[in-house]
Amino acid sequence: MTTFKVVWIDRKREPQFPPDRAFPDGKDCDVSHGVKPACKATLPYPAKRCGLYYVECRVCGKNAVITTAGRADDPRSVTLACDKPEQQH
Repeated sequence: MTTFKVVWIDRKREPQFPPDRAFPDGKDCDVSHGVKPACKATLPYPAKRCGLYYVECRVCGKNAVITTAGRADDPRSVTLACDKPEQQH
């Protein structure tokens, strides 16, 4: 079993704007707000088009929704704060 559940929610829209040239290889999103321990999930990159990734840790239950645009500057990972301090994965 993988540590993270990652579900793609397709909005069935193509990108409307060019990608941010500062992130030609995608972005690493950090929604942990600096809390430790934290866990990092790899996302399918690049996304097919505009949509969302629902990411949930199967160990502690922490979750996040990350938007995508089907471009080079899409998120390629997300870091979540762990709700079980004794666990780090």
